Amino acid sequence: MEIIPAIDMMDGKCVRLVQGKFDRSTVYSDDPVDAAKRWVDEGAVRLHLVDLNGSRYGAPQETQTILRILNAVSIPVQLGGGIRTLETAVKMIELGVGRVILGTSAALDSQVAESIFQKLGDRAVLGVDAKDGYVAVKGWAEITSQTAVEFALQMQQLGARRIIYTDISRDGMLDGVNAPAMKQMAESVDIAVIASGGVSSIDDVRRLKALESAGIEGVIVGKALYTGDLDLASAMAVAQAK
Repeated sequence: MEIIPAIDMMDGKCVRLVQGKFDRSTVYSDDPVDAAKRWVDEGAVRLHLVDLNGSRYGAPQETQTILRILNAVSIPVQLGGGIRTLETAVKMIELGVGRVILGTSAALDSQVAESIFQKLGDRAVLGVDAKDGYVAVKGWAEITSQTAVEFALQMQQLGARRIIYTDISRDGMLDGVNAPAMKQMAESVDIAVIASGGVSSIDDVRRLKALESAGIEGVIVGKALYTGDLDLASAMAVAQAK
């Protein structure tokens, strides 16, 4: 199981939001490249980049920062935020991004979703954001009537090969991971699931490691790494244990 450090970018800085709220942000580094180098130095094998303003405005806003990170590290990165068209997705792959994450709002347009999954295959990841088990869209401000599992199964039929499942009620809260929800998702789909949201301690990593056989292949960790509540090397040791 992979531990994937998150680097959330906004206005050229490395920040973390609480439950996706732009008015509740904390700057952890004036340069996201420094954060990227730090996690690589500490053993990361993949990075999770989020273009927060890209998510807000519907198209990538941090392209120069992304390029600087790609030039500074030698491990693969995955990128979310503002990936809402096939053209944008292909452009980011051509820049050197290993995987692009199709946001939940964009994936609700099944034609766009299918075109991206069919064109990019394993390099396209479906982002599923949910609250209380239901799909959340528009910067997590709107909860739909569709369950996260129903949505994921629909996208799997369209060609999704991998899911990042985020429990938005836990994101940035350090309240602990929603293991039952992650287990339900992993057991419901036939594709790999990366867990996200609320990972706050080594115990959370252990809970998700126990779900590896159900289909949890990775864990995205953000705030806990920056606050020091979780040590990357320790988390990776648990995740990679046989």
